[in-house]
Amino acid sequence: MGRDDLVISARSIFLNKGNRRKFSLLTLIVVSIIVLSLEYFKTGPINQFRSVAKDAVFKTSYVISLPFLSLKNAYFGVIDLLKIYEENKQLKIIDLNIEELKLENQFLKEENSKLNALIEEKNLFTDSYHLTKVLLDQKSPYLRSIVINKGFKHDIKIGSGVRSGSYFIGKVVGVNYLTSRVLLINDLNSKIPVIIEPNGTNAIVSGNGSKFNGDIEYLPEKDQVEEGYIVYTSGADGIISSGIPIGKITIINNKKYVKFFADFDQIQFVKVYFKK
Repeated sequence: MGRDDLVISARSIFLNKGNRRKFSLLTLIVVSIIVLSLEYFKTGPINQFRSVAKDAVFKTSYVISLPFLSLKNAYFGVIDLLKIYEENKQLKIIDLNIEELKLENQFLKEENSKLNALIEEKNLFTDSYHLTKVLLDQKSPYLRSIVINKGFKHDIKIGSGVRSGSYFIGKVVGVNYLTSRVLLINDLNSKIPVIIEPNGTNAIVSGNGSKFNGDIEYLPEKDQVEEGYIVYTSGADGIISSGIPIGKITIINNKKYVKFFADFDQIQFVKVYFKK
């Protein structure tokens, strides 16, 4: 180990100890100077003495630095404990907020049940449906309807709501023994009562022949309907169940339309829902 290493060790001792142990520092400095001066002598005994002196300096430097290392570790340990304490406090707050939300949700569920019982609300339709195949797609510029492969033999009734996947597309308007005709929502003669969420605005979706958009009619004069709002069936006619998604609001040239979720060019099978 060279002279530079010895100087670095002596300097480290000086910085760590400060003024509190001047005597020890001075002693180490004197020893270091002696050892450095002995670098010029290459005799065997002197080399051995120099080696022993270096070891003593390094060991002493290590021992003296131990209390400071312990203090440093203790300091950072306290900092870590404080961080853990603060994080634990935050987790407790989050846990309390979650518990409050659970209680509030339970309260709202109970209130909703009470209100439903008060107005004697009941579902007009179950989740039961007939899966039917489209036999014929009757297209014209403004008249849009399809013919399906089930009729009154299968308990299909006029007015039943029809969906493609999860989306409302029309209602049954004619029933034969083995087939039925479905008037699509984009037909010129289609008028479907709807509710627009999230603000609960009631309106009518009227077909205009377009396979993409339907007209929104009978909106309030100062409506708060914005682009992107979702349009559902309202069930106001007492036949079609409420809450079936139809599309979302789009605004074209300052006029509001409903952009249909269903792709009318890809309809092959439809679900016809029926009453209890």
